[in-house]
Amino acid sequence: MSTQDILKNASTLASYNVLLQVMFRVLTFLLNAFTLRFVSKELIGVVNVRLTLLYSTLVFLSREAFRRACLSGESGTNRSWRQIINLIWLTVPLGVLWAILLGCVWLWLLEVPDARTVPHYGPAVLLFALSGVQELLAEPLWVLAQAHMFVRLKVIAESLAMIAKCSVTVVLVVFAPDWGLYIFSAAHLVYTGFLVVCYVVYFIRFLGSQEAAKKTFPLRRIRDLLPCKADGEPLIDWTMARLTWSFFKQSFLKQILTEGERYVMTFLNVLSFGDQGIYDIVNNLGSMVARFIFLPIEESFYIFFAKVLERGRDLESQKKEDVAIAAEVLECLLKLVLVIGLIITVFGYAYSHLALDLYGGALLSSGSGPGLLRSYSCYVLLLAVNGITECFVFAAMSQREVDKYNLVMLALSVSFLVLSYVLTWWAGGVGFILANCLNMALRIAHSLLYIHRYFQCSQWKPLRGLLPSPLLLVALVVSAVVTAVSEATFCCDGGWLLRMVHVGVGGVCLLSVLAAVLLTETQLIAFVRTQLFPRYRKKHT
Repeated sequence: MSTQDILKNASTLASYNVLLQVMFRVLTFLLNAFTLRFVSKELIGVVNVRLTLLYSTLVFLSREAFRRACLSGESGTNRSWRQIINLIWLTVPLGVLWAILLGCVWLWLLEVPDARTVPHYGPAVLLFALSGVQELLAEPLWVLAQAHMFVRLKVIAESLAMIAKCSVTVVLVVFAPDWGLYIFSAAHLVYTGFLVVCYVVYFIRFLGSQEAAKKTFPLRRIRDLLPCKADGEPLIDWTMARLTWSFFKQSFLKQILTEGERYVMTFLNVLSFGDQGIYDIVNNLGSMVARFIFLPIEESFYIFFAKVLERGRDLESQKKEDVAIAAEVLECLLKLVLVIGLIITVFGYAYSHLALDLYGGALLSSGSGPGLLRSYSCYVLLLAVNGITECFVFAAMSQREVDKYNLVMLALSVSFLVLSYVLTWWAGGVGFILANCLNMALRIAHSLLYIHRYFQCSQWKPLRGLLPSPLLLVALVVSAVVTAVSEATFCCDGGWLLRMVHVGVGGVCLLSVLAAVLLTETQLIAFVRTQLFPRYRKKHT
């Protein structure tokens, strides 16, 4: 597969992933708004913080390292899919082990919620752990689908699973509200079950078909999806296994950084379950754009960089065409996420109070809610830049560099936990966001230094993507001042008419910012049209 084909497939995957994440976040957004009217904030806090942390920790630690290693381009075209499948199946026993260990911690070491406000906590822990192990059963199929760019499979599978989860949640919340945590446990089991079924059904139909033969798919029968030893080769690729171990040490630290505030809330009890619920709702609302735009782009273009660049080799020993395309794509991606992040930061400040008031009423818009969302709108900018820079760095690093970076991640993890604890006592929930900002800034600095050294002896300067045009900066500054004055004048106690005026002011300012982008960021516009919009790309080519 040529570099241009890889870029085309990665771009298509990113586009579909963005659409998928938009649907996910919209459904979750509506579901949370609905359940807020039927369940207590304490119940939401336990589900969205403690139980979701159990599930995400189990799944992330069981599969993330295997995913990064097995999708890496280090082994080139000589990779053995038999050995890769054998290796990836280790996620299941590893997941069972994590389920047992984490289940014991969640049941016996952590504070148990009051059964009168949050009933059925013990069974819910077991069911969430079971759902994580159940999802791991589809992991070999997921890796095969990602490596061969089956872009529609993930969209269809996760869409059906999310629709099923939302349906079960709504029905049980309305007709069986006394079930408590059983409602969300059952919905999560349905979600992971649908994922597994969709992947299994697809590959049963795909293997042995004419389409599989046309694509020269490496597997032919269903039994090839199961672990077994091939003649004349080891059970697993030990080079890939060592790379997996390196990524595992890194993923353990990355999980602490990603979910650090939830670990602090869960293990140190700095916030009550009710306050945890409010923080998590605001956190999810603030991170919607980051998750449904930035994360899919990061995941998809990690595959692109991993396939185009040769891990651990300098630029002189790689194809100039591949390096040129990688540098151009990196520059455009940095400019894209920077522009989106700046827009969110500017407009998030002036419209946080209104958004929370519309979403959850006084429960969210009073107290610390608006301050949390304003702080998070600034954090989104750092999230955006870090996602793309680390995406490139992880694809280009050698195994030795990955091991060295693990020490950096360890230092960041420790500092983050300490900062979270100290800043939370000082500033409440905003302290979590401040600690995240500081650690994210340090991670960005490390990645920028690596990228600068990587390209310093070449003609390519992809870090120019972090320099927006002067006209765009002026438009953003003016918009920030105008919308802040508009909020102080029109929002949010003067009735719906004044609120609409405030929204209208923001709309005009946003149009001016977008106009500045269209006029000055021509390279970015061309990249978005030709790479991230599949219909336009087909017409263009």
